[in-house]
Order: sequence, then C-alpha cells, then structure tokens
Amino acid sequence: MWFSWMLLLASLATSTASSRSREWALHGAAMFADLTPQEMNAVRDYLYSCSELGLTSARDKSLKKNSILLMELHVPRKHEALRALDRGQARPSRQARVVVQFGNEAGPNVTEYIVGPLPFPRSYQVKTFKGDRPIRFESRPISTVEYEHLSGVLEKVGAKANKILQESTGFTYGNCTNRCLTFSDIAPRGLAPGERRTWIMLQKFVEGYFIHPVGFEVLVNHKDLDHEKWMVEKVWYNGQYFDSVEELVEKYEKGTIDKLKLPEHDEEDLFSTFIPRGHMNTPTNIHGAKLVEPQGRRFQVDGNFVEYAGWSFAYRVRSSAGLQIFDLRFNGERIAYEIALQEAIAFYSGDSPAAMQTKYIDAGWAMGTSDYELAPGIDCPEIAHFVDLYHYYDTDKPVRYRNALCIFEMTTALPLRRHFNSNFQGGYNFYGGLENHVLVIRTTSTVYNYDYIWDFVFYQNGVMESRVSATGYIHATFFTENGLNYGTRVYNYVLGNLHTHLIHYKVDLDIAGRDNSFETIDLKYVNFTNPWSPGHSIVQSKLHRTQHETERSAAFRFGKKFPKYLHFYNPKQNNKWGHKKGYRIQYNSHANSVLPRGWREENGITWSRYPLAVTRHKDNEATSSSIYTQHDPWEPVVSFEEFIRNNENIVNQDLVAWVTVGFLHIPHSEDIPNTATPGNAVGFFLRPFNFFDEDPSLASRSTVIVRPDEKGQPKVQRWTPEVVGHCVSDKPFFYNGTYAGV
Repeated sequence: MWFSWMLLLASLATSTASSRSREWALHGAAMFADLTPQEMNAVRDYLYSCSELGLTSARDKSLKKNSILLMELHVPRKHEALRALDRGQARPSRQARVVVQFGNEAGPNVTEYIVGPLPFPRSYQVKTFKGDRPIRFESRPISTVEYEHLSGVLEKVGAKANKILQESTGFTYGNCTNRCLTFSDIAPRGLAPGERRTWIMLQKFVEGYFIHPVGFEVLVNHKDLDHEKWMVEKVWYNGQYFDSVEELVEKYEKGTIDKLKLPEHDEEDLFSTFIPRGHMNTPTNIHGAKLVEPQGRRFQVDGNFVEYAGWSFAYRVRSSAGLQIFDLRFNGERIAYEIALQEAIAFYSGDSPAAMQTKYIDAGWAMGTSDYELAPGIDCPEIAHFVDLYHYYDTDKPVRYRNALCIFEMTTALPLRRHFNSNFQGGYNFYGGLENHVLVIRTTSTVYNYDYIWDFVFYQNGVMESRVSATGYIHATFFTENGLNYGTRVYNYVLGNLHTHLIHYKVDLDIAGRDNSFETIDLKYVNFTNPWSPGHSIVQSKLHRTQHETERSAAFRFGKKFPKYLHFYNPKQNNKWGHKKGYRIQYNSHANSVLPRGWREENGITWSRYPLAVTRHKDNEATSSSIYTQHDPWEPVVSFEEFIRNNENIVNQDLVAWVTVGFLHIPHSEDIPNTATPGNAVGFFLRPFNFFDEDPSLASRSTVIVRPDEKGQPKVQRWTPEVVGHCVSDKPFFYNGTYAGV
C-alpha cells in the first residue's frame, strides 16, 4: 500500500512538473514572436519624433536622406530568456532592431539601433557589431528608389542604343509596347570596399525573363548620392567590351564590330512559360492524391507557440534571414535553444561580365522578406494552418504577406518502423507497423530568380530535420562558345551558368541542460588473434572516439575527412543504460567550398570554409552573416572566422553548432522552364543518440499489431479508430499475412 502511494505521488509530481514546464514554454514563446504591425508603427512614430535623427520617408526620391531601411525583433539575451522559459519569471521587455541609413549627413553611414520597450518605445541605443566595426554606407542593401534611378540610367542608355537593341533583339528599353526589355542586377557591386558599381544584364520582359538574356550588359557606377552623376563605365555587347555606349554606337554604325541578330521572337514558343506542352502522360484530367485530416487536427498553434506529438517550440521569420525556431523541446526537455537560418549563397561562373561577377549572398537582399504567399494544394496542403507575416523593409509602414507560412501534419507514406515476422511455413508470428506522421513548418524565399522552400520537420521518434528545397529559374546569361566551360546551353542563345548553393544554419543545442560537450565517432580497423582459433586473425571495425576540447579542433574544413558521427552530449546526464544523453547531427549535403581561403569575396563568407564549426555561445555572436555582406564581402561587418579565432575551450560548455550544407548545380536542358525540386533538397537531421531509454515513438497511438488467433485468423490490435473516415476509405484496416503457392 505504501509503495502504491509513493508511485501515485511520484506520478502526480511528474505531471505537475510537466504542466509547469509547458506553461513556462508557452509563457516564454512571446519573447520570440515577430514584431506586430502595431509595434512597428509605434517604433516608426517614436523615431520620427526624435528630431535629432531627421528621418524622412524611405520612398522619398532623393538618396540624400535619413530613412528607416529595416525593422525587426531584437531577440533578448539567452540568459534573460531562460529565466522566463525555465523559471516562469517575467519576460524581458520586447525591443526592436532598426536599421537607419543616414544619407543626409556629412559622412553618410548606416547605423543600427535597439528601440524599446515595446509596445510604447521611449528610448533608443546604438547597436554595435563585434569589434565595433562601422557599417559603410556603400554596403547598404539596394532600395526601391535606387532601382528607380538605375532604371532611369538604362532609359538613357536605351535612348542611345535602342536602334542596336531593336535590330539585334527585336526589343527595346523604354518607348516600347509589348516588346520591352527589363534587367537583372548583379552583386557584389564592385571589386573592393567602398565601391558601388553594378553590372546590369538586359533581358526580354516576358514570362520567365530570367532565362531571356539578349547579350547586352552595362556596368553602372552609382556610388554618388546625386543620381544625375551616375555613369556607364563599360558595355558588353555580343561578347565584345566597349568603354561607353557612344563607342558601341559609333563602331556599330561603321560596321567594325560583330553584330548580333537573335531569332525572331515567337510568342507561341515561349520556352520559359509553365503552360503545359508536349505529350500528356496522365490519361485523365482528374486530381491526384490529396492530404486530409479525417478526424481533425492533431497539432496546436497558440500565437507563435506550436505543440505536436511531444514536441513544442516557438517560431519567427526574421526579415533579414528567414525562419527560426526557439526553445525546441521533446516531452518537456529542451533539445535546442535556437535553430536558425543564417545565410544562403549562390556563387556562379561564366564568360560574360555579369556571370563572372555573380556571387549572391542572399541576406543582403533581405531574404526573410521575400516569403510571398503560399498556394494551397501546391506549396502546402490545403489542410495546412496558414499564417500571415508582416515585414518592415524599405517601406514607410508594415507590409502584410498573406499566407506566407504554413504548418501541417502529413504522412510520409513510409512506415516509421515495421516488421513482418515470418514463421517460414506460409504464415507469420506477428506483423507490427507504425505510420510515419510528421509536422512541417514551412516558408519560402523567392530571391529574384531562385525559390527556396524552407522546412523544419518533426518526427514522432524525437528526430528533427531541417531541409531546404531549391526551385525557380536558373540564372542564365548570353551564350558564347567559351561559355560551355562554365555551364550548359539550354536554348539557342542562352547559357545556364554553373553555380554552388551553400546554406548556413545556427544550431544552439542545449542537450539536457546548457553544459554540453562534443565528440566525433569514427571507425578504425583492429587486427587481433582469433580467441577461438589461435591460428587465425580477426580484422574488424572498432569505435574510435575523439573528444574535441577547443573551437579550432571542432572546425572541420571542406576537402578534409569529415567524421561520420557528430555527437553533442551532456557529460553529467545519463540515460537508463549509463550512456551520456546526447543528440547527433547527420548531414544530407553535397557541399564544398566556393572560393580559395582569403580570396577577396571569400572573406565575407568565412563560415563557408567549414561544413561544421562548434563554438561557445556568446550573445555578441548571434549571427554569422549580415545584410551588409553582399555589398562589402571584402571587409565584412560580421566575420565568422573571428568566432573561432580565440580557440576557446568547448568541454562542458554552452555550445553552438554552425552547420553548412549545399550542392553544386550544373544547369541542364531539364532545368527549362525552371528547376524542379527532386534531387535539389539538402539539410541535416538532429537525431537522439542515447538521449532516451528507448524509441519515444512507442508512445504513438498510430501503432498497429497483427497476430494470428487460435484459428489462424488475423487479430488486429490498434489504438486509433478502426475506420479512418469516408474521405479516405470506408473500409476498415485488413491484414492477412499468409503466403502460399498459386
């Protein structure tokens, strides 16, 4: 009796602790919620009231102005957040991070501020970067107003060169109707710090214009804040360089250059469109399979707090870089404090000046703000929970992005686990299987031509997957014979340029607490005398563990041997079997470095040297990149290499894993009209490694067990209703399991 009471009290204590943990997690989730439109407006109004800042509209046509470029949540320091998450204490005040570009100053600059407290801000302070690096004005992201002035430069170019463009392409820039040219601009904007020189490529303004280059590119110097002083420094036409538009026109008229003549444009043969063509392989026009929730939703969303099958987490979408999750827990135990997208790059090669200059560093284009509306049934299942997002970037008021994030449960159509136990006599002893349902939180980034689909996937067995799927249009340039060294011809005058995608994540792990260690596990051969046959030897693999004690030892270079198991564990916490509680990172990646170490632009992406680097957590090392790196990669504001330069001890510390994944893309004819997702998904898994005493998905109600009864008939045991529902099948589950000759 006494023992039963003890068990009951222990059970009640565990239940109470679990309930309290859940309440604290929900209470703390609001710390990570993105700014609301009301908060954005309050911050804007407050800063406008500060006369010393002299702020004006971001859409004012002058570049000599002080204006707000970006506004987003300023995340609290980790130790402050943990007081709310782990003790239920008051949350720290919400604050905003605001980027202001001061163009109307004697020394134009960009300054970041932390503004608060919200929702009624009354103070601001300067936000600095590690090492107090200043932000060059030339490193600012390009704005809508600057684009308008660049278009004005191109109109002047068109006024001089439209005869050439008309005769060469059948299209013109300006003074056009349905045969107009548009442009894509290339970054970085120059070859050294302080420059703002951009190669601009003209394209036919048709559906899918990214793959319609016309062989005309110009280099525009737009550093001066007086756009009337901007000038064209170089012109590239049909593989030939000219120092000015006037030089091109003169030589074209004299007939002393190789002239270009594109094939006649055929509106009925638009190779870049999605309109179906070719033989229809599906003999019917009915819809394909759909995802349903036959008995209702099994996950909960409360604001930015999500719960599903033992998982809980908070999420946000950072305007500068994109999707993040915080306070990731399974069965109430924290696995990670933060898992956050940091950066995405695509470095190209090519023969034209635009192609050879293209090194896209996408946070510089405010990658997080390009999360446009998701289409039900295509981008996400129709049953998904859709969320509107709000961003304040290059604007004077919050902008609503309708249905820009979705959350849904799906079946992978693959069992989480199963076994058929044959009796080897035409029957079986038992069959056991478990449906593999997962929760997905998804958003996208359409950064000009490319579309990235960002997923965090949560499995019932304590595994989390981070995955990015790439689609969209390839970055294409005008075809030259030498261009075949840098890509593939995909149309008669179009070259698909080779490029490497790298994606960088921050993974702040807290495995059974903040004090973690890191080891790698590999195999090595051992040769020893056979104990039961001394005249023979046995050669077999043996576990070889390497404890990494410093940051440098845990920074693994591309091109070097990469360990098989990457194990993060708590030295002070054991599971039931005496093993240190841990998680490991498992890669799905084909990444490699994009530039030699220290070569110009590579200085801005030093994280790309390492598939994995492990550092001690520091609040002033919050992000590995910045929105300024794209336009000043040579002397970046944030240098990841400095995170590991001091080579601190990482044994029994609060650790952060910096994960780089990616792939090489050599475009091919099947990338027309645009790139498909199969084979273009990379990412990583967080997998429990002795964290639990057994597979936690044993708690799932979706298990089905079938055993033969005394008469040999199937006896089904299940923990969910027998009939799923008429929208899926009106027949109950049936399983026989016998096999015999025909």
